[in-house]
Amino acid sequence: MFRTAVRNVLAHKARLLMTVLAVLLGVAFVAGTLVFTSTVSTAFQKSSEKGFEHVDVALRPDADASTTPGDAPALRQELLDEAAGLPGVARATGTVSGFAALADRDGDLVGQGWSSRGTNYSPGADGSDDRYPMRSGRAPQRPGEIALDAKTAERTGYEVGDTVRMSVDGPVRTETVTGVFTTDDGNVAAGGTLVLFDTATAQRLYGEPGQYDEITLTAADGTSQAELKRTVEDILPDTAEAITGARLADDQSRMIESEMSGMQTSMLVFAGIALFVGVFIIANTFTMLVAQRTKELALLRAVGASRRQVTRSVLIEATVVGLVAGVAGLAAGVGIGAGLRSLMGSLGVTVPDGPLQVGTGAIVTSLLVGVVVTVLAAWLPARRAAKIPPVAAMNSVHATATGRGLLVRNTIGSLLAAGGAALVLAGTGMDADAAKGPMGLGAALLVIGVFVLTPLLSRPLIAAASPLLRVFGISGKLARLNAVRNPRRTAATASALMIGLTLITGMTVLAGGAQKGIEKMATDALKADYAVSMASFNPLAPEVAKSLADDERVTAVSPLRSSPAEIDGSTEYLTGVNGRDLGELLSLDFASGSLEGLSGDAAIVDADTAEAYGWTRGSTIPLTYEDGERGELSITGVYEGNEMLSGIMLDTATLDPHMERVTDLQVLVKTEGGASEATQNALERALGDNPAILVQDEGDISEEIASMFTLMLNMLYGLLAMAVVVAVLGVVNTLAMSVFERSPEIGMLRAVGLDRRSVKSMVRLESVVISLFGGVMGLSLGVFFGWAAGEIVGGVLPTYELVLPWGRMGLFLLLAALVGVLAAMWPARRASRLNMLAAIKAE
Repeated sequence: MFRTAVRNVLAHKARLLMTVLAVLLGVAFVAGTLVFTSTVSTAFQKSSEKGFEHVDVALRPDADASTTPGDAPALRQELLDEAAGLPGVARATGTVSGFAALADRDGDLVGQGWSSRGTNYSPGADGSDDRYPMRSGRAPQRPGEIALDAKTAERTGYEVGDTVRMSVDGPVRTETVTGVFTTDDGNVAAGGTLVLFDTATAQRLYGEPGQYDEITLTAADGTSQAELKRTVEDILPDTAEAITGARLADDQSRMIESEMSGMQTSMLVFAGIALFVGVFIIANTFTMLVAQRTKELALLRAVGASRRQVTRSVLIEATVVGLVAGVAGLAAGVGIGAGLRSLMGSLGVTVPDGPLQVGTGAIVTSLLVGVVVTVLAAWLPARRAAKIPPVAAMNSVHATATGRGLLVRNTIGSLLAAGGAALVLAGTGMDADAAKGPMGLGAALLVIGVFVLTPLLSRPLIAAASPLLRVFGISGKLARLNAVRNPRRTAATASALMIGLTLITGMTVLAGGAQKGIEKMATDALKADYAVSMASFNPLAPEVAKSLADDERVTAVSPLRSSPAEIDGSTEYLTGVNGRDLGELLSLDFASGSLEGLSGDAAIVDADTAEAYGWTRGSTIPLTYEDGERGELSITGVYEGNEMLSGIMLDTATLDPHMERVTDLQVLVKTEGGASEATQNALERALGDNPAILVQDEGDISEEIASMFTLMLNMLYGLLAMAVVVAVLGVVNTLAMSVFERSPEIGMLRAVGLDRRSVKSMVRLESVVISLFGGVMGLSLGVFFGWAAGEIVGGVLPTYELVLPWGRMGLFLLLAALVGVLAAMWPARRASRLNMLAAIKAE
């Protein structure tokens, strides 16, 4: 039986090719994901470990320490000096860092602001900083001087002596490049930028004189990291902690591994979808092969083969196919992993150098996935093969499905679909966390139920296309009859495409509604013509708001400033605004009170916060400001907040004196004559044509939100394209094997006058009908799932509204039709070239 199984595989190489390709694609996606994420993770981990080579112990503010506004900073110059004098300390270095946006020679922001950092150059006794060895020039020594990392210098073309434009918190700074240095910083390796200042300048830009974000210690010879940690803990304030360099490296590695794990899981989900779609193709292929070999299998039974041996022979074929697909998929996956890494580089995302990681896990997983998926998918056809009675060897037709069997199938499918739909509908009335279980289970049951019912649904839905098919004459009629001749086969072929389009449509519907809701939330309350902010959500200096207020075109301006305060033992964030102009810039819906008189100790608060604390209009709030000073605020209004706008608002004149460092999250601006391109350009010029500052009107905000969702959807479409490609292979496979089965019939049609062009049209139309059938079901399920998920999102995002993307759904249907046309090209050509006499004699 083993030899028979291997012989059958070799005898049906062409028929199994599409099955191999379907499994291969899924396995390749799995292997490529594992290789890519392992390669990137290892590269970043090794790069981060290099960054901690000079760190034996790091002193940092303790995030878990109980602090109150007004507490002294944890890391002062006095602590640095004391730590430097401890026994076992070879060197102590204070670090202060923050955002630093650099403009290239064309005035554009380098790196789009992500991982754009500035920090201090801290020379030791020898006058150098081991963390940043200079490749050319010298380190910055005074205000107006900077050093650039070598990768940024290469990208921008800046050299020692060049003058560059940059910004830290809004105002444009003109600096001179005094040096170019090399670094093992992982952010730089990943495409970020790093700018060095002298320590005094960095402290003035990012904090206060004599204050550091971190102090790193290098151990003297003979002192271990653990010993140094114990020594330094004796001098630490309660608000600081000591961490060994080994632990920092481990924490960084775990963080990178966790981040890559999330990406890996997401990509493997889509690989799983492609494999799930492939299951339909595999099962369909083996079902057709078994049907074609009815006589052969019955003869084996007649000469003594047991049911178990017949089942085993089919599963051996599946195992061979799975092994071939697994090995080929692994090879293709290695190529995909390397390609994804190159793609990241072409998109401007730099990955640290390192070899491609093809681990044992990727190899074993690929082979197991290939074999297990194929064998499981072939199990039902194998069982069906074992049930072929020996007497079938006397007949060319195996027993067809009975009416009772169809009734049982349709009953089970109806129960599954109804139960799944009920669970999904029940989930729409729950909160987001509680709905995950019912919604997930319901969606799975509904999809399975629809798949089971697909043979029943195929007849009426395909019959609905009859008027269109009549246009194509006899070819259209034959195509319709062929599509409904074997409903199970049609169902399995269409279901593969249905799953891909269900996911794509559902995500499109959900993303469209979420985009509309966030856009509505962001712009409905905005009466301002422009919102001014810093790239990557970094804070703005108060000089930006002052420059805008001084502009003759500006009629109203308000910064949005944030500062922590202690209220009833909890930390709440106060938002500082220009109380005089805020009414012209924001349209707030007040439950009680108003914006009138928002000055002095007056404040307004959102309804949720007010309810949580039991406040009403007229309540007095005792609080401790950021600087530790106590005060009271009087609530003069309660407004309806949202995800974009909430919390306690008060006048900046009241808040600013209590802020350690006055910065703005955003500045709202109203201008004469409203928003226009000329006014926008004028405001940008007034701010020094700063590439790090965004001056956005309502359209720009909407466009930015839309671009984020478009990017997300395009990534999802790209990942789901694998499932669609696998579905195309399924249609090709079904049609090719169907043409083989119907060779005598096609030969007879040719003999009675059907020309080659009509044969091609018949096969193409059959393919298009099957694909459109799958497309219609996919769109219907996708809209339903998108609506159901949107109901849950609506509980979190009140402005969410269902948006049906008719244009995109029409495009998806056209895509389904195109899939049918492309998939039919080879089978149609093959059918039209059959020799009439040979086809009629074929068995």
